Amino acid sequence: MRRPGLPWAGPAGIVLLAGPVLAGFATTVWPAFQTGYGFTALIQWPGLPRAVLLSLGTGLFSTLAALLLTLLILATLQDRPLFRWVRRSLSPLLAVPHAAAALGFAFLIAPSGWIARALSPWATGWHQPPDLLILNDPWGISLTLGLITKELPFLLIIALAALPPTAARRLHLAASMGYGTAAGFFLTVVPALYPALRLPVLAVLTYGMTNVDMALILGPTTPPPLAVQITRWMTEPGLTRTNLAAAAALLQAALTLAALALWRGGELAVATLGHAITLRGWRMHGLDRMRGAITALALLMGLALTLGILSLGLWSTAGLWPFPDALPRSLTLTAWRNAAPALTATALTPLINATLATAAAMTLTLAWLQAEHRCGWPKLPDLVIYLPLILPQICVLPGLEPAALPLGATGGVASVTAAHLIFVLPYTYLTLSGPFRAGDSRIATVAATLGASEARIFWRLRLPL
Repeated sequence: MRRPGLPWAGPAGIVLLAGPVLAGFATTVWPAFQTGYGFTALIQWPGLPRAVLLSLGTGLFSTLAALLLTLLILATLQDRPLFRWVRRSLSPLLAVPHAAAALGFAFLIAPSGWIARALSPWATGWHQPPDLLILNDPWGISLTLGLITKELPFLLIIALAALPPTAARRLHLAASMGYGTAAGFFLTVVPALYPALRLPVLAVLTYGMTNVDMALILGPTTPPPLAVQITRWMTEPGLTRTNLAAAAALLQAALTLAALALWRGGELAVATLGHAITLRGWRMHGLDRMRGAITALALLMGLALTLGILSLGLWSTAGLWPFPDALPRSLTLTAWRNAAPALTATALTPLINATLATAAAMTLTLAWLQAEHRCGWPKLPDLVIYLPLILPQICVLPGLEPAALPLGATGGVASVTAAHLIFVLPYTYLTLSGPFRAGDSRIATVAATLGASEARIFWRLRLPL
């Protein structure tokens, strides 16, 4: 039996979630309006057109490719035994930090990287690293590939959690009408699946356009993507470029909104195309013949991320490793011994911050979901949940500290943990809300009739499920 909900719970949740993000954004962009210098200097910067195109291109292409691969993998592999292995490997791949994934990917594809070493000299004839611009290429290709490799596991996990319970019945019905497995998936399952994927996809698009960590490692440098250039201006000594950085941050937010609007237009165009294909009765059995290629591509993406992480460990212990040897001739722990004193202090702080932020995010998410179920609290609007993910971080983070100063923030562990929580909470809510709400309420009803308390039902039944 539900207890009466609190009428102020919904507005309070919205303010607590959206308030810090909007305050940080307002504080970041406000200097752009104090004088006209920021906008004037931004327009006069010669690298602006290319930086804008890089941000748009890498974000849109990486998101589109990751989404297409996600849907193709689900359409062609979900009924195969291999898919169980793919599903089990997603969580470890998703846990890899973006910067570590980018650095590992760089070690793979660099002219002196593992791929070139494995193919040399027997396949390439190279006895020394080739003079090829692979990393930091001016077109952002290596950055786009790195983003695809990292975001694919995230979208797959979200898609698997959001698959409609009627997916198998829809596929069976499509097959009875002569459609291939993949065509039936795209025409009958995707229309029911995509609404649950829309906001995660938009979050991926926003990250692809505004990321700094992966762009610093894999992206172009002259000029860099706009988010990287904003970071450089923000961190210049003397704060001489604050107005310019604020104007650029506002432009980055406008570009992101334009990309989201363009994506929405693409959704409508694809929906119209799918409707036309259905009316024409095209069965598209050719998609099923792509199963082998999709399998190979999925394995290649997972292998690239896995080998990239392994290469980080190998390079950190490598001694003499001349090109084109595939493996180092000696191993040494010298680098670890030299870095150990600094690593101990450096690693402890982020570990504490991450642990506290994750624990707080899980506690808040589970408490809210339980209050929804038990007390009738309102479901938080999806836009509020995803606001920290859709609004570019480069437009929010610089303003968080000044916005929090009146509240007594000092930049210590509590302040940094709270800043982490703003961006960790949406991912936690996204991960837990679907399974929590999809739980079979009949199990809890039976337990209650047997005398179990609500707390016991939560800890022993609902939470483990």
